[in-house]
Amino acid sequence: MKRITLLALAILPFLGCGGLNKQTNQLKALEDCKYEITSADSISVANINVKDLIGKDKLDLVKMPRLALALLRKNVPLKARVNLVINNPTNQLAAINQFEYKVLIKNRELAGGFVNQKIVVSPHGGTTSVPIHINSNIYEVLSDDKAMDAIYDFLIGAGDNTKERKGNLTIKIKPTLTLGNKQIQYPGYITIDKEVSSKILL
Repeated sequence: MKRITLLALAILPFLGCGGLNKQTNQLKALEDCKYEITSADSISVANINVKDLIGKDKLDLVKMPRLALALLRKNVPLKARVNLVINNPTNQLAAINQFEYKVLIKNRELAGGFVNQKIVVSPHGGTTSVPIHINSNIYEVLSDDKAMDAIYDFLIGAGDNTKERKGNLTIKIKPTLTLGNKQIQYPGYITIDKEVSSKILL
């Protein structure tokens, strides 16, 4: 609620009281929404489909030279679509015009970007599905041994491969309001932190 108050103070010069109340209520409702990461698809690293790169319990070494070449070039593109479902249990309309995002696995940042899409979620249980398209160079991530280990452990696991592997997939959202010719960023991120199965990614 403190962040909503700070944002209200920031946009006060640009809005009348009615507009201010409308915007702050929509953002407050967005904070109170429930978020579900339902699936992730079309995932590729260095133009290699992740399903082809990773077997049941090991990396496919046949595909590794292409990944090694991408690392030498310091350009390892990650492409994916994460499907996010937003449910609004409040009695207020939840809405934003656009937002910045970050995607993390086990608290290690994988990618970030910007979605220029108006999102509206009706009150009283309304739901909206938001596809987040990721297109990022993850060379720096793969060059970090700790980050690489966290991702590998999540996808492959070190234990019994017959057991379902789970890990934390986090999406951080920073909404942006467009007020006339001014853009006001939300102070901080709305954090969506979910334990998901590696089957979502594989």
